[in-house]
Amino acid sequence: MTLNIRTVLRPAAALLVVLFFWATTVWAQQATSPDYTSWETIATRAEAMVDAERASDERLETLRAQVATWREQFQAAQDVNASRIQTLEAQIKALGPEPEDGTETAEIKDQRNLLSTQLADQRAPVLRAEAAYSRANAIVGEIDRIIRERQADALLEFGPSPLNPIHWPGALQNLKTTFVSLWQEIVANVGSRSARSAALQNAPAVLLYLIIGVMLITRGSIWARTAVEKLRSGTRRGTGVFRFLVSLGQILLPYLGIVALLQALNATGFAVDEWNVLLGKLPFWAALMFGIRWLADQAFNNDDEVAALPLPADERPKARRLANALSFLYVLEDFVSTLIAFDGYPTETATVVQFPVLLLSGLLLVRLGRLRNDAPIVGSAAALEEAAGDFRLRFAKLLGRIIQVVGVAGPIMAAIGYFKVGEALVYPAIATLALVGLVMVLQRFINNLYEMVTGRHPDHTNSLLPVLAGFILALVALPVLALIWGAREADLTEIWARAQEGISLGDTRISPTSIIVVIAVFAAGYMLTRLMQGALRTSVLPKTKMDQGAQNAIVSGIGYVGIFLAVVISVTAGGLDLSSLAIVAGALSVGIGFGLQNIVSNFVSGIILLIERPIGEGDWIEVGGTHGIVKDISVRSTRIETFDRFDVIIPNADLVTGTVSNYTRGNSLGRIIIEVGVAYGSDTRKVERILLNIARQHDMVLMNPAPAVDFMGFGADSLDFRIRAILRDVGAGLGVKTEMRHQIVERFTEEGIEIPFAQRDLWLRNPDVLADAVESKWTAASAEREKSQSGSTPRKSTATLGDERVGDEDEG
Repeated sequence: MTLNIRTVLRPAAALLVVLFFWATTVWAQQATSPDYTSWETIATRAEAMVDAERASDERLETLRAQVATWREQFQAAQDVNASRIQTLEAQIKALGPEPEDGTETAEIKDQRNLLSTQLADQRAPVLRAEAAYSRANAIVGEIDRIIRERQADALLEFGPSPLNPIHWPGALQNLKTTFVSLWQEIVANVGSRSARSAALQNAPAVLLYLIIGVMLITRGSIWARTAVEKLRSGTRRGTGVFRFLVSLGQILLPYLGIVALLQALNATGFAVDEWNVLLGKLPFWAALMFGIRWLADQAFNNDDEVAALPLPADERPKARRLANALSFLYVLEDFVSTLIAFDGYPTETATVVQFPVLLLSGLLLVRLGRLRNDAPIVGSAAALEEAAGDFRLRFAKLLGRIIQVVGVAGPIMAAIGYFKVGEALVYPAIATLALVGLVMVLQRFINNLYEMVTGRHPDHTNSLLPVLAGFILALVALPVLALIWGAREADLTEIWARAQEGISLGDTRISPTSIIVVIAVFAAGYMLTRLMQGALRTSVLPKTKMDQGAQNAIVSGIGYVGIFLAVVISVTAGGLDLSSLAIVAGALSVGIGFGLQNIVSNFVSGIILLIERPIGEGDWIEVGGTHGIVKDISVRSTRIETFDRFDVIIPNADLVTGTVSNYTRGNSLGRIIIEVGVAYGSDTRKVERILLNIARQHDMVLMNPAPAVDFMGFGADSLDFRIRAILRDVGAGLGVKTEMRHQIVERFTEEGIEIPFAQRDLWLRNPDVLADAVESKWTAASAEREKSQSGSTPRKSTATLGDERVGDEDEG
């Protein structure tokens, strides 16, 4: 007996489907039917705690999380019976308004009352959920207010100055006590016979972990750098991606070494109490320092292909050293804070002990911000004028100036007595620098990944994806930046809850979820439309007998219809009621109609062109005296290529409303006309035969209809003839005309037929009289000139010569 796996899987699949729908139904019932009794208990207790304002921040945060969870349930419950409520409202609306004079029939009145009762019953749970949601929202707002006020009071609390010498002896004594206590713990553990016995039993494991840890810490980073250098010498595509991934070994290998050392220490059994607290944080401190070291190496690498921030070559080693020093001080501050919390130092001691670390951190921030960078500041006039340049450098220069101010202001505020303010300035600034560096390094990695996948450089003009990826990366970093500067996780969740609540537009509520659904459904519809267009263009339509213009019209029409349906379906899937937007759309359409009048006209004309197809791609047309070949018909305009090989963009409205000559619509046949004149006295019958033979002998000329030669008439200078011929391809008309004219000149030369040109003869009726008049006028003019040169006042003399006037002016 054989076992068919399908027989086993089908019942199992059916059972899974049933369980899934059952779980979905139960979840939906729970989500839409909150337990208002339990909520009343929690709400009453929360309101009492808020009114008292005596609970700790941790207790308030826990209570807030519980209330926020209930608020989400109430928000979901507001959508209960939404479809049924819409149906009842539509039915009541269909009955029309109730007559004021009371003439409504009893049947319609009873139906209206029944529908109104049902509508009230369906709205009851929604109204209850709305009331509970408002109450929960008020409680959450009060808790947030209390916590914010406490945080502000703690931040602005004025305490002892670390520069006061009175507090120094006590601080030194507390530090001495702490370190003596740590040393005594080590001595006590080592001196214990049982501890030594356990350590000796685990000596092999301790030795093995110790060797592995030391090797990974001392050599792990070197191994990773060696592997990176080997990959760096490669030239194949994708080397940058592999280099980045291998460079992560500079973090991972030393970190594993620290873990191995901790395992060796745990195997000895020596560390207890306070040492366990410190050693428990050691992995985090090690990961932080190794991570910053790797980040500094990637951001300020000597190789421009690796460096995320290409500073001048002599500044990069200094930047790496400063970044590593800042990471050490950041870890040292956390170490000191751990000791203070564990031993319970007084405020004066904590301030004195932490101030040197804060002061050194501020000093290093100032030095890091003063690194030489010649790029103009972002937003300045120089940056706006300098179109080229690296935005990263300009942003780094702006950030450098900010951290210089923070590096000076933080220690000053701490020295005055506002120590919390100083800490809130300096250490978040260090974390912000690390976050900015991480974003830049990841952006470089995304560029390398894009280049590996596409083979194109990310700086290419068409490389939009890396830019979008960098923008998304910056958006993802914003919540982390908010947490660094003191925002609570509850603040971020509250922003998301407010965004989930959305905004109301009429009866429609728009939320980020609905927007994401709209975008996803539209993207799916758009891709499906493009796939269908590609299938029609490449597989279906070429097998039909339709011409290319009809095929393009069908493909374009499918695209417009598909995109329109994608928009409608996506908006509906997002829960947006199109009817509620009708009034807004109607109001906007009036303004849009005036503002986009020409665009709408061209769009409609483009649809008409695609449907009627008076012109198609490849046609030779003439519009407004411009000849060209149609290359593309879009919804707004049509692009034609002239015979001079440049494009002319013509609005579609001009093609629909104006006069368009289409020389190749339906076929490429076309007629050419060549005019020629011969001298008077030529044999006209012979000229006609020569011209007719030239036309018939050309390969492009059709014999049906046959070419013809017309004797046009008697011109002023010649006897005028005209050749009329139909060509197989009118696009070659210019070349055919040129060739025929060459042949006409050659044949006329052979036959002795003259091609005349315009000549004019000039005949003078009385040349003798005209010559005498010219001579007498010039004689008078000479006499006048001599008289003026003898001392008389200069004057203008004129003489008449035929129909012309001759004059000169003596300048004296």
